[in-house]
Amino acid sequence: MLAPEYPLHAPDGPSPNPHLARLILTLSLAATVGLGIGRFAYALVLPDMREDLGWSYSAAGFMNTINAVGYLVGALVASRLIQRIGWSAAIRGGTLACLAALATCALSGNFVALSLARLVLGLGAAVGFVAGGALAATIAQSRPERANFLLSLFYAGPGVGILASGLIAPFTLQYFGPGSWWIVWWALTLLSVAMTIPLFLIRIESGVRFSEGSHASFAILPVLIYLAGYFLFGAGYIAYMTFMIAYVRDGGGGAAAQAAFWSLIGLSAFVTPWAWRGVLALDRGGLATAIILGTNALGAALPILGHSPAWLAVSAVVFGVAFFAVVGSTTAFVRFNYPPEVWPTAIAAMTISFGVGQTLGPIAVGAITDALGSLSYALNVSAALLALGAVAALCQRKVGPAKQSVP
Repeated sequence: MLAPEYPLHAPDGPSPNPHLARLILTLSLAATVGLGIGRFAYALVLPDMREDLGWSYSAAGFMNTINAVGYLVGALVASRLIQRIGWSAAIRGGTLACLAALATCALSGNFVALSLARLVLGLGAAVGFVAGGALAATIAQSRPERANFLLSLFYAGPGVGILASGLIAPFTLQYFGPGSWWIVWWALTLLSVAMTIPLFLIRIESGVRFSEGSHASFAILPVLIYLAGYFLFGAGYIAYMTFMIAYVRDGGGGAAAQAAFWSLIGLSAFVTPWAWRGVLALDRGGLATAIILGTNALGAALPILGHSPAWLAVSAVVFGVAFFAVVGSTTAFVRFNYPPEVWPTAIAAMTISFGVGQTLGPIAVGAITDALGSLSYALNVSAALLALGAVAALCQRKVGPAKQSVP
């Protein structure tokens, strides 16, 4: 879901803007549009699109696969793009690309056109998120005593998008009836336009520069098991987030049930910083990631045990609280085990592993569902992948100083 962070130098002197929280919240709108709405809202319209357009589950899963490909490419080229065009253009340009792609989703039912739109959505979301997140981190560092709180405001952006789309999409589909998925995309496009306007009304500072050590070497072998765990997280979480609304709907859940389920996942983002503060402080190899991933697996597995609204609500909360914390745990792992000059390379390696996982996950799980005929198998696979990821992370030991940087 997230992108690498880069060590940055803050502009000289204290920030001239006294309203840092408001500034970071405004920057978070790039993540709200690109990820919370652009990527994750697709799950809300997937059942109606699949039925109206005659897609298989493999084809439906491919739409999130191609989005993940775009996101992976965007995350890997974002730093060079920021250096070339600047922070302001990267944040705003990436978000505008997302708006254009969202509008395309509303205008066409052609599979190729929709695939290209999802690809562009991924690219734009990654560039906007990397640029916005890095700048938010720099702003937060100017107030060390409030840095964690300020940065958590930015990472709540995807949760806001999930919450907003969860309150709009199910009721729009219910009101207009089958085949109205394109109306939902228009509604989400208009909402995204409104959320993008503040990005053009603030002054986005662009005096931040990348660290000289951003290309330090990084040895993969000592953390291979951890990278495998992060790959499994990428494959497992995206399967749940792609097909879970279809599962709720197939079980008889109407618009209210779908909206409540999705909104609970979004709301969970706001308690994540407090729920995992102690766990994220653990400097014991992959233990923190294993605990959070294990909780994530539990949330994904709960619907297998029952289909009642209360049970699904518990699944949404447990999954959501852990889902938003996994990336934070990998960032903490890198910071605990490597010197700052290795951070960009190490987190880029994490991002590649995660990106490959979330690229393969949706289409693979969709193919399994097509072959076996039930979405229950998709949830089984999702939970199993997350549980295996937790086991892999648990096997990761601290990286010794001698292994931190190998030519």
